[in-house]
Amino acid sequence: MTTREASHAGSWYADDGKKLSGQLDGWLDQVPSAAKCIGSESSKHDTVPLPSTRARIIIAPHAGYAYSGPAAAWAYKSLDLSSCKQVFLLGPSHHHYLSGCALSQCDYYETPLGNLRLDKDTIAELQATKQFDKMALSVDEAEHSMEMHLPYIYKVLSKTFSSPATFPPLIPILVGSTSTTAERRYADILAPYLADPTSVFVVSSDFCHWGSRFRYTYYQPKSGSAYSVRSGDVIPSTRPIHESIAIVDQASMDAVESGSHAKFWEQLEATGNTVCGRHPIGVVLATLEVLKEKEDGAQDGEVAEKGKFKFLRYERSDLVKSVRDSSVSYCSAFAAL
Repeated sequence: MTTREASHAGSWYADDGKKLSGQLDGWLDQVPSAAKCIGSESSKHDTVPLPSTRARIIIAPHAGYAYSGPAAAWAYKSLDLSSCKQVFLLGPSHHHYLSGCALSQCDYYETPLGNLRLDKDTIAELQATKQFDKMALSVDEAEHSMEMHLPYIYKVLSKTFSSPATFPPLIPILVGSTSTTAERRYADILAPYLADPTSVFVVSSDFCHWGSRFRYTYYQPKSGSAYSVRSGDVIPSTRPIHESIAIVDQASMDAVESGSHAKFWEQLEATGNTVCGRHPIGVVLATLEVLKEKEDGAQDGEVAEKGKFKFLRYERSDLVKSVRDSSVSYCSAFAAL
């Protein structure tokens, strides 16, 4: 039996189970029982109940809990786990180059709250397609994008199921620098699982990483063309840098809400927005398109309310005013199927 160590516990989040449990409960309790959406004009100000019926897909951040813990709670509060029998977790690869996707070879994932069991049968089914690499334990433990979700997954499952022994198993998928063609290929594989009403999908992603240390200093003034700001540039007082960042992130959220895999990538290419989970998001958007084409006869990425993402929360680690500053954006969203 191989167990993946909670390698970021004690640094990125608390390694004391009691303390961590209290923090997670506190952040979840702070989320209201109903919330207004903050995404595109078509859904902005819609009020949705939390949890939301049939909410089986979420997008949530993966930074240290001091930064993203409260924001992630909004996504996890939205989940409807009443029919859940398996949890798919898709996260980007930050340290290991990968052109496709890789599957964990572990039996359990450790968290300070308790261990989560992996779904070895489903992992074997996916491996049998010969489209997935096998993830080495060293790669698995070095990556934080999925680990940061494990305590939250454990916590929300514990609120629904009677004991850890009855928790639905986990299917972690590390997503590399996939092409749009590859994302559609993985979509065809994952579509039957997403169509299953007992499957829950967790997508791990932060949004804009702004600053010279991220090599991204895109700025959209109130008038004129966007440009990359440099040291010494005077930023117009009419639009601080943090407002420009919010505009870029809003465009990314709108593209996700459109349900169009192509529109999402067109927006990223237009702005260069450094959404680190763009490939896991791309895989899920492509998978939703496959389902809609099969079920509704939709064409060219059409999206109906079913499977449409709704954004609930948007935060930044800092409000950037100077070229010397930096920030990371955190978004939480859900989709009901």
